[in-house]
Amino acid sequence: MCAEDGSFPGLYCSNILSNPWLSDGHTMILSAAWGSTLVVLTVDILSGDVSRISPCTSEFSWDVLTLDGDNIIAVCSSPVDVPEIKYGYLVGNASDNTKWNWLDISSPITKCSEKVRSLLSSKEFSIMSIPVRDASENLTKGASKPYEAIFASSKSKKHDACDPMIVVLHGGPHCVSLSSFSKSSAFLCSLGFSLLIVSYRGSLGFGEEAVQSLPGRVGSQDVNDVLAAIDHVIGMGFADHAKIAAVGISHGGFLTTHLIGQAPDKFAAAAARNPVCNFALMVGTTDIPDWCYFEAFGSEAKSSFTATPSAEHLALFYDKSPISHISKVKTPTLMLLGSKDLRVPITDGLQYARALREKGVEVKVMMFPDDIHELDRPRTDFESFLNIGVWFKMYCS
Repeated sequence: MCAEDGSFPGLYCSNILSNPWLSDGHTMILSAAWGSTLVVLTVDILSGDVSRISPCTSEFSWDVLTLDGDNIIAVCSSPVDVPEIKYGYLVGNASDNTKWNWLDISSPITKCSEKVRSLLSSKEFSIMSIPVRDASENLTKGASKPYEAIFASSKSKKHDACDPMIVVLHGGPHCVSLSSFSKSSAFLCSLGFSLLIVSYRGSLGFGEEAVQSLPGRVGSQDVNDVLAAIDHVIGMGFADHAKIAAVGISHGGFLTTHLIGQAPDKFAAAAARNPVCNFALMVGTTDIPDWCYFEAFGSEAKSSFTATPSAEHLALFYDKSPISHISKVKTPTLMLLGSKDLRVPITDGLQYARALREKGVEVKVMMFPDDIHELDRPRTDFESFLNIGVWFKMYCS
């Protein structure tokens, strides 16, 4: 499926309410990714009609919390705006989805100090459309269409100088970075960094052809998309090419370590959280070896998969991996690893860190003994981004 400009890209929904139905019995309310935003949709299961009912003019993300009869309670937020509760009600009937109105019904549900609120009030964000650079004739129409990046920054420049910029990269790779509030991203932004949050091709919310364009091209297509997004904001005068850092988790860490190897002069600092650094090592130790084959081999994965990879397979895995570019890396790198990670076992990150030390590259490893792949325990999340902020301040200010 190829999503035309502004049209429904397909249903990318991570959860559904236990009772998502309006009183007519055939209209479902849910939230789904539509590009870089989370939107509220109605789905008529009789006609198949899908309508966006959260404001089309808003780049904020909207997430349904529950239904109140035929009314909707949702939460609305942005990268620089804390979540607020909205109450949606239908003026007319369910077949006329243009008549949904939304009311503010409470103060922000995320409590924050006046200092934090003041810091965030000086920030703004926008969603940028990034043209595909050097699109191949072999790409489908959907894979050749622009992808998106969220850019969060100060509302005004200081002395006409750009703030240092952090490139934020999601994992998956078939996930998406949404324009919703994230404490970690807001924290980094409040430290004086601009954020470039890239949803490279292969991300959800842009149509199935875009999603399926990435398997078999990891380490090249996704890396080039991120580099093109960086060049896009530099070309617009929004970033200083000498003050760029990158951070990502899992496949985002894969991209972070690829970027500092493939574009070693572009990044002043990097932070990789449970990164995939060597497919050839990971495939024998992970709980998802099939994922390694799918992302590295693409359409040939099903026929190629085996529990005992051949020398040829291991060579391809290595060539697709950040470790293959280790000789070029010179960027100071912070590695954050969960000791109980079964998805990307710590051997992957430790091998990469040891290789950096062997080269004399500045590297710091933080181990979280009780964490699995997500590194999302509250204390871990706090300590991770506190140290990431310090690391980037040290090398990228």
